[in-house]
Amino acid sequence: MENFPVINLANLNGEEKKATLEKIEDACKNWGFFELVNHGISHELLDRVERLTKEHYRKCMEKRFDEAVRSKGLECVQDELKDMDWESTFFLRHLPTSNISEIPDLTQEYRDAMKEFAEKLEKLAEELLEVLCENLGLEKGYLKKAFYGSRGPNFGTKVANYPACPKPEMVKGLRAHTDAGGIILLLQDDKVSGLQLLKDGQWVDVPPMRHSIVVNLGDQLEVISNGKYKSVEHRVNARSDGTRMSVASFYNPGSDALIYPAPPLLEREAMETNPLYPTFVFEDYMKLYATVKFQPKEPRFQAIKALNSS
Repeated sequence: MENFPVINLANLNGEEKKATLEKIEDACKNWGFFELVNHGISHELLDRVERLTKEHYRKCMEKRFDEAVRSKGLECVQDELKDMDWESTFFLRHLPTSNISEIPDLTQEYRDAMKEFAEKLEKLAEELLEVLCENLGLEKGYLKKAFYGSRGPNFGTKVANYPACPKPEMVKGLRAHTDAGGIILLLQDDKVSGLQLLKDGQWVDVPPMRHSIVVNLGDQLEVISNGKYKSVEHRVNARSDGTRMSVASFYNPGSDALIYPAPPLLEREAMETNPLYPTFVFEDYMKLYATVKFQPKEPRFQAIKALNSS
């Protein structure tokens, strides 16, 4: 945990810019994750989102989760459950169109806070994509354009709570997987941990840090960077010591965006004739991903390649 990459984003505007870019580059190549501080989103807004998310869970979600668990008789299981996750979730869509007004049980205060938070995160995601362009040697705006499709990016938030679990050794909060999309920004609980990533064959904790935003890269950035950057397997361990909050926002390509390794990178690496990754429409990849999310990612790339050639 001492080595987990923590990036002070404010340093991009001063004398520390070169060192900060190098630190982000190392994180993208070797970790697939990093944690941002001084990211420009106010602590007041982060505190408000956390408070309202936890209130909503207690008032509207907790009882439903307890009833669902009881209905499955999980208190009697003897072996680890491989086909479910110990989580309570709902999803908000922001782009290309918002569904926040349609989600039941949300107070107006919570809707307003999540709308404001999404606007800040969208701006931060696009700022980070520009940083990645700079590090990859791509022209300004390349990644945003690659994600755009005909209607702009898909952007949404998974709001999750991982309730205290009486038998945490029997079930995962969320099973190991890589994220299918683009760039993911996470506001996580700073008191109850549980998120881990796989690095060099070992599970490493992503340290809870108050008011930070955790960033990880999805499969699409691995493809566009032709493998220079990696989407990394991660999981959430169930915990017995409290409920963990997670607000994860996914800035993904548009459904009809055509995804492929960036030609300037292939030219630089003399790989024009043999890119490491196939070309595909993002929506096609997502349909495949939905069926094999908790399986290794490499066969997904092979399967989408086979789909294209058939």
